[in-house]
Amino acid sequence: MGYDFWVKLAQRPDFIGFITIAPVAAFVTWVHVWMALKMVFYPLTFWGIRLGPLPLGWQGIVPRKAGKIAGVIVDQTLSKLGSLQEFFEAMNPTEMAHILAEKIKPELPALIDDLMLEHQPVVWKNVPYSIKRRVYAQAAIELPALLEGIVVELTFNVEQLVDMRQMIVRQMEDDRALMVRMFLRVGQKEINFIWHISFFIGLFFGIIQMGIWLVVPWHWTIVFWAGLWGLLTNWIAIWMVFNPVNPIDFKAPVLFKRLTHFPFMRPTLPHIGTYRLHGAFMRRQNEVADVFAQITTRELITVERIMQEMMYGEGRERTRRIIRQHIAPVLERPVVRTALAVGLGKSEMTQLKNGIIDQCMNMTMEPMRDPEFNMSRAAKIFDLFRVRIQALTPREFQNLLRPAFHEDEWMLIVLGGITGAIAGYLQYIFGFK
Repeated sequence: MGYDFWVKLAQRPDFIGFITIAPVAAFVTWVHVWMALKMVFYPLTFWGIRLGPLPLGWQGIVPRKAGKIAGVIVDQTLSKLGSLQEFFEAMNPTEMAHILAEKIKPELPALIDDLMLEHQPVVWKNVPYSIKRRVYAQAAIELPALLEGIVVELTFNVEQLVDMRQMIVRQMEDDRALMVRMFLRVGQKEINFIWHISFFIGLFFGIIQMGIWLVVPWHWTIVFWAGLWGLLTNWIAIWMVFNPVNPIDFKAPVLFKRLTHFPFMRPTLPHIGTYRLHGAFMRRQNEVADVFAQITTRELITVERIMQEMMYGEGRERTRRIIRQHIAPVLERPVVRTALAVGLGKSEMTQLKNGIIDQCMNMTMEPMRDPEFNMSRAAKIFDLFRVRIQALTPREFQNLLRPAFHEDEWMLIVLGGITGAIAGYLQYIFGFK
């Protein structure tokens, strides 16, 4: 292209509109990809109005389908890391029982008094203090072995008492912010990558559009091409996060150097270098393993949540039977039976035993809610999770983040097309007409 070409180009009435095609395409792409990414995660609750069965508004894809996405993650990834029994055993149930006993023992006399005064106040008030002291002492002696037996047996039966899938799905549905937080912590670098790379993809398509305009200067094509580039940009940006699943190396000229800060690329001396095509998320497997293991062990599969599900979930009756089997021999000790059975009929004694089981469940759960205790158990299984996430196949690893984009991904792509078309129309109005 000679000097005359540029002179004639500058003299065209649509010159200003023409030279703005590429930068406008880059900027608009950057903005609408940012908007699309935000719409994956926000708002957490539906924002808009409902006209009968027709909702007019938006709720982030991840919070809207939190339960379904959580189910996919459990089925395709978490279930491959190990069983719930294996995780619970790794938390060292014997040590857990010892810690629980140490925390409960100082409160034991008050707990026994509360229990007896609730169920048999008259009887307990008339029991001599010397007998009460013997009950307290016997309970303190029995407590460590009792808790160890209960916790160990619950560990061996955890698969029958707790449905890991159901536990995590319910947790995500009840706390949609947790699901969003998990995806953002695991995939924040990929989200930033999609956003930043979209600027250069938009710029590339804008340059192609400039070339098309020189050949076919039809005004309606501004809107058409802008819409098409919007569709393609969102699709390409999301595709580049997860694909190729396995790395592909090839030789090609190097013209730009990638930076970690704005403008994220700068020209460099041309030379032949080795490029690697690999999904942005896929190449961070070791790094993501640390983050995901931390989230899973501290917020998803914690000793508190597992025990909460055992004690109060769908398997609670079976849990009660296990606790009853361990408590029954203790209640038959002479000193305990003498103190409890005074003046009690069979039905009152049964009621009291049920109260003791309930109290045992409650007092077991209280230390389980201690953040420091949960952190100590999380540390026990962190390495187990991290190593196994690192060992996942690329397809299995992909499913840690892929469900967030796969659900209703077409909406984001269509949104890019619509946003691009609107921007193209505005550019036509202000730059060409």
